[in-house]
Amino acid sequence: MVYYKTQEEIELMRLSNLMVSKTHAEVASFIRPGIPSIKLDQIAEEYIRDNGGVPGFKGYNDFPYTLCMSINDEVVHGMPGTRELREGDAVSVDCGVILNEFYGDSAYTYCVGEMKPEIIQLLKVTKEALYLGIEQAVVGRRLGDISGAIQKFAEGKHGYGIVRELVGHGVGKSLHEKPEVPNYGRQGTGPKLKKGLVIAIEPMINLGKRHVKQLDDGWTIATRDGMVSAHFEHTIAVQEKKADILSTFEYTEEAIKKNSELTALV
Repeated sequence: MVYYKTQEEIELMRLSNLMVSKTHAEVASFIRPGIPSIKLDQIAEEYIRDNGGVPGFKGYNDFPYTLCMSINDEVVHGMPGTRELREGDAVSVDCGVILNEFYGDSAYTYCVGEMKPEIIQLLKVTKEALYLGIEQAVVGRRLGDISGAIQKFAEGKHGYGIVRELVGHGVGKSLHEKPEVPNYGRQGTGPKLKKGLVIAIEPMINLGKRHVKQLDDGWTIATRDGMVSAHFEHTIAVQEKKADILSTFEYTEEAIKKNSELTALV
């Protein structure tokens, strides 16, 4: 069943997503070569709790951390640990928050230090694909218009591999609601989009082939060919003329510009 949100509920979700966005900025200010990923997880949890929120991922299906941190060939659901970040790492940070009973959810892939040009290009294309998908999230369009726009750009134009096994999703009082939002599909197909639908759109795009595998920790999904993957995500509300983006990269990208240990995509 699809749960459509009232404008009042959307405004509450804007607050939970704003906290996610500000958590990303807090984390971004500490990313550097040599820092263990678990330290960034602790920073995120402390920030969320200090500001009245609850980490949305911690304890979800027994996941033990606040952040999913996926490095290089890891696509999503990577687990923070003692591994130290290194120069040239691409680090996907996925963060969820519960505030006012509603979830916020957003992801950003960071460039640690100097990055290979082909990896920077992958990240830029994945981020642009996200916004091309969001452009389709208006009343009267179909779910396949979102999926098709992402696929046409990332796979059709740039030749990257689009992960099929993991998809975007509805968001609300549950982290994962109907409908699923694939990053591949045919435009003009699928259910019509209606006002008040709140979804997380999250392209997961691989530099190489689309195929993935699950690692032995039972959580981390990685590319099968060992090539780098990128992941960007916004939570948005479907509206009449233009999607309402409830999360924002503004704070994150301000923090990136101030952190000399990160390479900015903009």
